[in-house]
Amino acid sequence: MTATGRPDDPDESAEPDERAAGAVSVSSALTPDAGAAALLDALDALRARLGALRLPLETPGVHHARTDLARATDQLDDYLLPRLRAERAPLLVVVGGSTGAGKSTLVNSLLGEQATAPGVLRPTTRAPVLVHHPLDARWFTGDRVLPGLARTSVHGTPPDGGRDDDRGPAAGPRALRLVASSNLPQGLALLDAPDVDSVEEANRDLAAQLLGAADLWLFVTTAARYADAVPWELLTTAAARRAQVALVLDRVDPGTEEVAADLRRLMTEHGLAEAALFVVPEAGPGGETVLSDGLLPEHAVGELATWLTGLGGDPDSRARVIAATRDGVVDDLVRRANELATTADVQHAADTRLRDVVERHHADALTQVEAATSDGALLRGEVLARWQDFIGTGEFFRSLEARAGKVRDAVGRVLRGRVKEAPQVEQAIAHGLESVILDAAEQAAERTHAAWRDDAAGAALLDGLELSRTAPGLRREVAAAIRAWQGDVLELVREQGESRRGTARALSFGVNALGVSLMVVVFASTAGLTGLEVGIAGGTAVVAQKLLEAVFGDDAVRRLAAQAKERLAARVDAVLRGQSARYTAQLDALGTDDVRGDRLRDAARDVADAARRERATRSRADDGLTRPWSGGMLRGAGTFRPPTSPEGIPGLPGTLAGREVTVQDADGAGSPEEPKVPFWRRWRRKDQG
Repeated sequence: MTATGRPDDPDESAEPDERAAGAVSVSSALTPDAGAAALLDALDALRARLGALRLPLETPGVHHARTDLARATDQLDDYLLPRLRAERAPLLVVVGGSTGAGKSTLVNSLLGEQATAPGVLRPTTRAPVLVHHPLDARWFTGDRVLPGLARTSVHGTPPDGGRDDDRGPAAGPRALRLVASSNLPQGLALLDAPDVDSVEEANRDLAAQLLGAADLWLFVTTAARYADAVPWELLTTAAARRAQVALVLDRVDPGTEEVAADLRRLMTEHGLAEAALFVVPEAGPGGETVLSDGLLPEHAVGELATWLTGLGGDPDSRARVIAATRDGVVDDLVRRANELATTADVQHAADTRLRDVVERHHADALTQVEAATSDGALLRGEVLARWQDFIGTGEFFRSLEARAGKVRDAVGRVLRGRVKEAPQVEQAIAHGLESVILDAAEQAAERTHAAWRDDAAGAALLDGLELSRTAPGLRREVAAAIRAWQGDVLELVREQGESRRGTARALSFGVNALGVSLMVVVFASTAGLTGLEVGIAGGTAVVAQKLLEAVFGDDAVRRLAAQAKERLAARVDAVLRGQSARYTAQLDALGTDDVRGDRLRDAARDVADAARRERATRSRADDGLTRPWSGGMLRGAGTFRPPTSPEGIPGLPGTLAGREVTVQDADGAGSPEEPKVPFWRRWRRKDQG
């Protein structure tokens, strides 16, 4: 152990990788894969940085950044961290879409039972329903999947003890309702999410959160709603982060199949060209009503059921879909983090800018007070009259220019102890000094308030606060500071009397008299006066200085005046800083002074590096054909046989229920679109080389 109690440092000659090899992290206990464990550690560090990030100031682009921050933390909390910590959890397919698109009916039709209740009233406020195979229940009853949502079960007692004996929700909309169904393949779960375009903001937010937690999006729309803007905003986001997406075009009337072709065009334009598209007809081949006991017929959902069953039932296919979505989320998270780091820098710059405004105007106020107490301006009016009365030379000072020789007489009278009314001089000085300080503080408050008001970041902080004027108790605070300074001056005089000429001689002239004289010397520059006032102020200073020099000597007087002036500046500075703190306290409470984009940027870089290493070492087994699924089968699975290529590769799912989509070439002639290899088959295809 070292002297600090830390373990001995490893041999400096050892390689970094060798030293790191002995470290054991919490993540390494959750997964045996070293690459995944390192990625988990990096993501945990990034999550801590994002959790500490605050964006409270109204800076350019901050509203979008706040949404991005919430999305990034949701990505980590709801999907990425739980998925990495439970890599073998079932494939989670989130069924989302527009209001009235038929999501619940579709889920029930795939299951062959009423697992989730379709909404009758809009907006639908029911809780999201997650359907899983009975043997997968333990994956979802804990907090490893969607940890932020409470759980309630169809066959159990809800957490709040409410009624829970039917298919309707017993808990609030933020609770995840679990339904077990043997019709699902083991390893596959379907989540019926709220409407993405609900008029209820809470529903929309929850829908977006659930879609962000999906391994695979199954997005349901209709022939009447497929071009709506809100769903495409989410789909574009999914494409940007390379999420695995499939679309279902529901309620397609016979003869309107061209809608699917137009939807495919939109998918291509929005970066989803390789996403699967499934078509569910509004009516059967003979025009009969599709729904029977609330379920679509098997032929209507057969293609989708076959696809999902084959995908969910094969462990390798599941793993590849999960890995593809996970990789996309990681890359998107790194992008978001870097953008948020830039926003954090902007926030810090705004914080610095607002603090500089406060500092500058209150520094100007201190300079203003120092100037007013150095240019002789205080030695006029009431202060001058009281000083003249104090040393008995009022008539003399009024004719100073003609009778300058009487200065010696005035000093002599003071030295012989003919002083009177020192407290009145102190009071006059206090009143004059108080006015100077209050005026400077008031101007600083007005200028600071105006500067903040003209800055978007500062204007939002002023709302509801009385910061355009000084604090109501400032006058009392200033008066107390001046009394304290006058006490400082008297203490300096006492200390000097004890050290130089002895207490007796100093006290023989009166500590108050010497203290008042020192105050006059401090204020005795004549830079701000003209005419007769120059002579008056100059004569005043001469009398005070001669008195002090007679007691303490020339050098001591200069030193005492400098010390008294320094202490006055310190007292005034403390008062003004108290006023400026009313502004900076608003920033301190927000914590923006500690916002640093570089820390977040470093954490994002660590995630990118860890992800690159994990992908480079990831096992990519290729054993040929997809293996048979395990567990149950969705209703209608196997009733649809997609056309195959000469190599036996199935065509793209959703090509108008097995028919090829006709697209227009440059000269307007129709030509069949070449069948594409679907993403899950493309991964499983053998290398033909």
